[in-house]
Parts: sequence; C-alpha cells; structure tokens
Amino acid sequence: MSASRNTAPSSPAPLPVRDNANGDPRRVGVEIEFGALAEEQVTGVITERMGGQVEQRGERGYVVTDTELGDIEVYLDTQYLKRAESGFQQRIHDIARQVVPVEIVTGPILPAEITKLDALCADLAKAGATGTAAGVFLGFGVHFNPEVTGETLPDILPTLRAFAFLEDSIRDAARIDLARRVMPYVDAYPRPLLDGLAEEIGSLDALIDLYLDRAPSRNHGLDMLCLFAHLDEARVAGAMDMNLISPRPTYHYRLPDCRIDEPDWSLSLEWQRWVRIEEVAQDAGLIGDLCAAWRDHRAHLTTTRSDWAKRAADIVGGIS
Repeated sequence: MSASRNTAPSSPAPLPVRDNANGDPRRVGVEIEFGALAEEQVTGVITERMGGQVEQRGERGYVVTDTELGDIEVYLDTQYLKRAESGFQQRIHDIARQVVPVEIVTGPILPAEITKLDALCADLAKAGATGTAAGVFLGFGVHFNPEVTGETLPDILPTLRAFAFLEDSIRDAARIDLARRVMPYVDAYPRPLLDGLAEEIGSLDALIDLYLDRAPSRNHGLDMLCLFAHLDEARVAGAMDMNLISPRPTYHYRLPDCRIDEPDWSLSLEWQRWVRIEEVAQDAGLIGDLCAAWRDHRAHLTTTRSDWAKRAADIVGGIS
C-alpha cells in the first residue's frame, strides 16, 4: 500500500540565475514515471486536482489540456506495446504496466509551480501509484528539463562541470541503493569525461566533441545530448542516432529514482539538488577547486568513487 505524506512539501528553491538570456523567467519541464495505475486513472487524478479536459491521442496515450499547469501528457512509457482491443493484447498491456512506467510530462513551468506537482504526486500515491521501491528492477525515474541561462560556452561549461564533479556526492546524498546504481537507466559519467572537463576547453565545439567522444549515451544523470543537438544538430547526428534525441535548449537532468509512494520524498527536494549544482556553477572559485582536486585525485594510484564523493562534497560545503 502506498504511504501517505505526513508533511506538506517544502517550497521549491529558486534558481540562482532566474532569467534566460532574453530576460524571461527560466522554466522547467518535468517528467514523472511510476507504476500500478492505468493511464485513465491518472488522467482522472489530474483533472480532479488541476482541472482540464482529457483527450486521447492514440498510441501516444492521453493529454489533459488546460490544467493549472497547461497541458499534461499521460502515457505508458514504451514504444513496443500497441493499444489494442483484443482481450489477450489488453492483458499483456495490463501486465506490462507493472514494470513499464506510466509517465506524465508537463510543458515548461515556473520552478515555483513544482509545489503543485508535489500535491499531484500525493494524490497519485493515495490512488495507489508505486515508485522505485516496488521492485528492484523497475526503471521509474524523474526528469527535470531546466531551461539554460544562455547558449555560449561560459553559460554551459560551468554547469556541466559542477554536475560532473558532484555527481557521486549527489548520489550518496540521495541514498540511491546499490541495485539502482548498477542499473543502466542512469549511468554515472565515465572518468575519462571528467578528466577532459578538468582541463582547459576553448570552444563549444570542443566541449561537444569531448562529450560525444567520452560519454556518447542518453543514459546519464545529466544527458547533454538534447542541448548539444539544439546547438549543433549536425555534429551530434554524426555520432549518435537522433531518433530518441529531442533537440531543445534545456539540460536533461535524469534521476534514477521516483519515490512517489514514500512519505519523505518530494519533487521539491530533488529540485533543490539541481539548484545546488547551479549555485556551484556560479562560483568560478569552486569550479576551479573541483577541477584541481579531480586532477590530484586521478594522480593517485588507487582511487574510488566514494573517496571522491566525500572530497567533492567537502570542497563545496556539503550536498544535502
């Protein structure tokens, strides 16, 4: 049975740079994956909480239009299952729902509006939605897609460095269990990428080439391919299959867990960790210290990720 939330979710932390390069408030798209509810149940919970009208979109599931947060998509997150009328195919669809997540996807919203999604998550949990803890091999996660502050190297590189050097610290702070760490949904960045990020990078082209050479996968905690494809689609297409890459001017922050049915979890808490990444990115001194410490860390004959996680957290004053 899903646990109930005993306390109201905390207010989402504001971004350290609140506006984009055009002077407009930065927004974030949110994707939430969970199990045990049919899409039709989910749309009902959404309309009860946020209003709106439900429209079916064939194989793409449903969209709830005109909610408090605009349009919200709802669908079973698999490209292999097709909706069908036959009883056998419908049973396969129902069985798959236990291991293939239902996903809800918002359009770009203001960070402060994450509170409304926390309230929705509480309603979904009450209705029976299950999260990662329901099964060790379940690929339920949460994705944040925060708009970038700008599209130049000085806008992007510090954020990528901050995440890369703090990733192990964040995973420790989030208490990701060992089984989840070895699953392929959100792989940690490979060390050679961090080696390159710790050195001087002179251009956006060089940064994209470094990433494509040393981390050519969508399955990373910070998937940069959507942003890099937005900036230079031809360069990314030369190295990657573009079928599953959606070019857009956002970071794609992929969390390996969705704990929608756990009472002490909230989207606001997870969002705070992203805000911390951006806060560190704004401090050139901290970024320089992290780069230097990584080079020193790699100079030792034996090093572990746990050693680095503690060292990086100490440099930035902790990760919660």
